[in-house]
Parts: sequence; structure tokens; C-alpha cells
Amino acid sequence: MELSNVEGDKYRSYLHEEEEKNTKWRYGAPPNYDVVNKLFEEERTKVWPPGSLEEKVQNLVKTWEMEIFHKERLEDFKTIDTKKYVFSLNGKEALTMEGIQKLGGGYNPQLQTSLPEEFRCYDPDKETSESSHRAFTTTFPRGFALEVLKVYTGPPEIVYKFRHWGYNEGPFKGHAPTGELVEFYGMAIFEVDEEMKIVRVEFFYDRGELLGGLLKGAAMDSSALEAASSCPFLRNTG
Repeated sequence: MELSNVEGDKYRSYLHEEEEKNTKWRYGAPPNYDVVNKLFEEERTKVWPPGSLEEKVQNLVKTWEMEIFHKERLEDFKTIDTKKYVFSLNGKEALTMEGIQKLGGGYNPQLQTSLPEEFRCYDPDKETSESSHRAFTTTFPRGFALEVLKVYTGPPEIVYKFRHWGYNEGPFKGHAPTGELVEFYGMAIFEVDEEMKIVRVEFFYDRGELLGGLLKGAAMDSSALEAASSCPFLRNTG
């Protein structure tokens, strides 16, 4: 289970290699992960030995996440078999790549909800890939770090426990930042084929653990919100 080495990013492949020179990037250029890598290295709770299964799974997940959020064309994906790939959250109906695109992409598939519309602080039915990405890069200016805490089984069905965290240092959906740590834990299953391409992803976590932490701040008026959100760094992401 190998990912190619990447000059400039220690944890993600398929960013700067020669084979990526014709890749169409959603925000115009490859993303820069220097800021979130710093957060990850300073605050991770596990440091996996080089070459270990845990390190390989962690790098695979980070690379998959990068491609999902930043590559615009399906033919540019290297970690996924886009014709077979399905994604599901908390046991909901699995989405194909076409279904993910219809849902808007970005964070929307990962924040699906059955809540009535009036109770949705973040409504994936109304967000686009760009608006969802802007919302989270604004609220997490240092990025949204990910670490793998434990790998229970290796390929072809990888089962692992993870932690996602960041600091609420920018507004979110009309709420002022608190500066507080926001984190959540979850489980995931990644099924890969004989070529180590991902064909199935299942996530299990409580989205309220994330969103609840972003709604603690006081309500902001529209002028303050516009000023705070006017220049998000879309390429510096977790």
C-alpha cells in the first residue's frame, strides 16, 4: 500500500508530480497545506513510525480528502476508481460520484442530515461546493487537521478511528468566532481494490459535535460578517 512521494507535502500525494501538470484544480492551483500541516504536527496525539500501516492509511485519507475537495475533473483522481466509488454517512444510502456532484460536493456529502429544514444550521441542500468550502476555510483559518488514531484492519477493507480538529477563529453562519478548539471523533471504512484505488467509503460520526462548536459565538450583524468573510483563503485547507 504505497503512495508516491510528494515534494513539498509530506502527507499527500498527487499534488505536484509531473503527472499532475494538466490537472484542473477547483480553485485555480494546487492547494497549499503548510498551515494545517503545522497545526497537525503541533497537536497530533499519535506519531506513527515511517512505513507503518497507520502512517500509510493516514496519508491515503489525507490524499483522498485533497482530491475530493480540490480536483475538478473525475479523470484527474488517482486515489479513487470513480466508476465504482460510493460514499455513505452514518448508514445512509450510498452516493455515487454522480450523486455526490448533485449534492453539491465539498462538505455537503459529509454533513448530510435528516433534520427538518428549520433546524439546520448548515443545510447541505442549499450549499454549493464553493460556499461550503468558504464557510469552513473562513471559520478555520489554520485549517481543519486530521489524524488517524487506530487502524483496526488493513487492505482491502481498511477500518480506522480518526480525530478531526481546528480552532474557531473566524465566523460561521452568522456566529462570531470563539477561538476555541472544535473537534470530533469518528470511525471510517475504506474499501480498496487490487490496485489500491478506493471503491467504497463509509463514515460514522456525529456532525453535531462539529457544528455545535461553531455556533457558540454571539450572533454577528451583516456588516461585520461580510468584512470577516470577504477574503477566505480557499487553498489553505485541512
